[in-house]
Amino acid sequence: MRKYSFRIVALLAMTLMISAFAAAQNKGFDISNMDRSVDACTDFFQFANGNWIKKTEIPPAESRWGSFNVLAENNRTILRGILDKASKDGGAKGSDAQLIGDFYYSCMDEQSIEAAGAKPIMPVLNEISKISSKKDLQTEIAKLHARGIPAIFGFGGGTDLKNSKMYIANSGQGGLSMPNRDYYIDGSEKFQETREKFRQYMQKMFMLTGDDEQTARDNSFIVMRIQVRLAYASLSRTDLRNPDNRYAKVSVDEAEKITPNFSWANYMAIRGVKGVTDFNIGQPEFFKAVNKMLDDVSLNEWKVYLRWMTINSAARLLSKDFADLSFDFYSRHLSGTKEERPRWQRCVQATDGAIGEALGQEYVKVAFKSDAKERMEELIDNLFVAMRERLDNLEWMSDETKTKALAKLLTFKRKIGYPDTLRGYKGLDIDRGSYAMNSMRANQLQIDRNIEDVGKPVDRTRWGMTPPTVNAYYNPPLNEIVFPAGILQPP
Repeated sequence: MRKYSFRIVALLAMTLMISAFAAAQNKGFDISNMDRSVDACTDFFQFANGNWIKKTEIPPAESRWGSFNVLAENNRTILRGILDKASKDGGAKGSDAQLIGDFYYSCMDEQSIEAAGAKPIMPVLNEISKISSKKDLQTEIAKLHARGIPAIFGFGGGTDLKNSKMYIANSGQGGLSMPNRDYYIDGSEKFQETREKFRQYMQKMFMLTGDDEQTARDNSFIVMRIQVRLAYASLSRTDLRNPDNRYAKVSVDEAEKITPNFSWANYMAIRGVKGVTDFNIGQPEFFKAVNKMLDDVSLNEWKVYLRWMTINSAARLLSKDFADLSFDFYSRHLSGTKEERPRWQRCVQATDGAIGEALGQEYVKVAFKSDAKERMEELIDNLFVAMRERLDNLEWMSDETKTKALAKLLTFKRKIGYPDTLRGYKGLDIDRGSYAMNSMRANQLQIDRNIEDVGKPVDRTRWGMTPPTVNAYYNPPLNEIVFPAGILQPP
């Protein structure tokens, strides 16, 4: 699901936080953070925040810092207490306490993670090494996607942009390891430096999985060449803002004409996508380029690329040598973060990402009581009464537009704090063994559920964020605004 954070979301979130917690915190606005030497009419941002900026340093484990970061840090401390208790006390098999406690325990078990090294991904790497034909290659691409490894392109279920009542299968450009196409094709010195650092990063990773230095170097260039071609075939971030550039519904037969070297029917059969006659291919021109690459890139080069995508996807789950290299490139070089966060913070985040619904249920018991949710609902009711009055009194808006705007406002759905309906984790096996395997199994469950959605009516009770998340979003297809409990905390 594509999520949008608009200014109205931030404004509403701030309004809710101020209204709900001002009394509890007993804090007023700290005027010492203002820089009164600045003319507010010239630079209001510096006027309001200038002294705070001067006296505040970004912590070395962060790439940015502000009030939401303080909030997130407070939430992590709450979550740590919950997870420490769950990992010590345990719970009945399959209970929220057991799932989050054992997952967190396995993540904190650095000794076992170090002993395992790259073993968790060796079965997949061995599988890739056995590819002997282009048909095998296509089969392996589907298998890697089923494991959450984003090779060549993306594929999954999501709301149909032209029919918001149904889930549809979506595919789209992908297969890159850096944030977007600019990192591969921009000729500026900064991006050239980043590309070389990325190549060196790949070389070191290949060496960790057994390649000698020269082979690892050669392989890094192979991956770079493939990803550069994928980047040139990809649309820019600006172009992707246009919904029309993200939607191209075709039949499976039409898709096979776009990519005669790739069988979508076989792909969907392997993925378990049932009863689909059409799907959103996203960017047809990208897939035409992929089709050509499937013909002229050698099988051995594709195997190297798939190895890389597997290694890179799992790096943070493996031993310290893998995780450190990943941090050095993605966090230190790309984001400017100077230090790795403490292990417990990373494990809190990992638990939330893997089984956040279970963790969220424990979190709201501590940090977001039912009466708090009721207060938020009342506050939003008041905000929407004010918005309706504003709509009625807008002189520049035509009556026809007002009618449509009001109709949209009346169907606006709000979700506050936490989901009322839970999906649960039935069938998910989490234990105190391998952290990597726990993560992979949790990820697998999410992927399988996503594929099962295709062709079914949209479930409007679902959330795109977990309760502890310090964020909010607006979802245009469903006309809903969502405020997790995490963002509704002090300060």
